[in-house]
Amino acid sequence: MTQTDKQHIHIPITTSGRTALEHLYQAVNADNPSPAISKQQLKDAALKGAIWLTPCPSKTNKPHKTERLRRLKKVLAPNDQLDFYSDPRLLNTDPAPPTLIADFEQYSVWLKPRGMLSQGSKWADHTALYRWVEMHYKPNNQSRPCWIVHRLDRATCGLMLLAHSKKMATTLSQLFEQKRIQKGYQANVWGKFPDTPQTFNTPVQAKTAISHVQLLETFYPPSRTEQPAISRVRITIETGRKHQIRTHLSQAGYPIVGDRLYGDDKRGEKKLDLQLTAYQLAFKCPITQTQQQFCLSEPQLNLHRFDSERE
Repeated sequence: MTQTDKQHIHIPITTSGRTALEHLYQAVNADNPSPAISKQQLKDAALKGAIWLTPCPSKTNKPHKTERLRRLKKVLAPNDQLDFYSDPRLLNTDPAPPTLIADFEQYSVWLKPRGMLSQGSKWADHTALYRWVEMHYKPNNQSRPCWIVHRLDRATCGLMLLAHSKKMATTLSQLFEQKRIQKGYQANVWGKFPDTPQTFNTPVQAKTAISHVQLLETFYPPSRTEQPAISRVRITIETGRKHQIRTHLSQAGYPIVGDRLYGDDKRGEKKLDLQLTAYQLAFKCPITQTQQQFCLSEPQLNLHRFDSERE
């Protein structure tokens, strides 16, 4: 796109018989002697989730639910409303691709890379895992709809489940709610973590939060006076609050290496991405009723191996 500024363009529809593409093209280029945004760019923005439609049927004259409009061939009616959330920087962003771990047709398991979102925003969703899979993963040349059933922070990489039907999304969501899906994490944290397992239960966002943390190994710098030790730990959680693991470890004095939000910049975390990975998923398959366990290998963890002495 030639425009560079982030802007929201609201378009009330007052005429009939024209497509969404025609309405958008006229609105975004109304004040430009030459087109600032082409029709192809608008189609691309729609596929990436930046264009929304609020239909208002003439029978009721009441707005229906606002939803993303992916295809711009739809003919609009008076009182419909279009919204274009234009963010050229975001729309021109291509995320690193995820890795398929397993495909059960009704659901699949993916390794989400750091920097990829779990869900989109009103400005776009092509950088989110579910939409990337819908757009790029086409077994037998057929794309699949995707529903998210749990989330990972943008800065966290790791295993994620995607449902490919509303029924399976409900089933998997219920398994999470019933704590029948076990999730495991690994992280590099600042400091020498205790040898005995620790449980942290400080509320997060005024809600109950419980994290269990166990030491795996400790890295020491060549000169132990230059910087603190770094520990590799394993984490399991009983609750899934936003930033729960990052909050608990930081409050305990062991912030995750690379954590810009809860860490200590003086320790040089800006040199590394967030050192937190969701490395394990275990559950009974709702299709076959067989136990499934997925565990990332050391290279897949994408956690830094520090060149130092180890304990």
